[in-house]
Amino acid sequence: MAEISKEIVDKIYEAIEVAKATGRIKKGSNEVTKAIEKGTAKLVAIAKNVNPPEITMHIPLLSKEKDVLCVEVPSKEELGAAAGISVGTASIAIIEEGEAKTTVKDIIKKLKE
Repeated sequence: MAEISKEIVDKIYEAIEVAKATGRIKKGSNEVTKAIEKGTAKLVAIAKNVNPPEITMHIPLLSKEKDVLCVEVPSKEELGAAAGISVGTASIAIIEEGEAKTTVKDIIKKLKE
């Protein structure tokens, strides 16, 4: 996974917040894995500071196999906060973008360049 800029990380958190409010997201490694396998995930974010790393190790590989963009963000606490939960989360999948549709498209476009 390539290193992404702070600007894109902020856009990812913003997209998750908007999708949480107007669309649907899945939180946690198990739910995210199921969403990728079912082909419903549009964008996947995993936290870099997950301990042990084995919790999310399979997600980038599965995402690549299913052609879903998977990005790594620095903090599971910030990822959890963006998802509207009071604890950190290892991963998030955006299932329905809602009003974040253009933001998600921008993120995907910038990262595929």
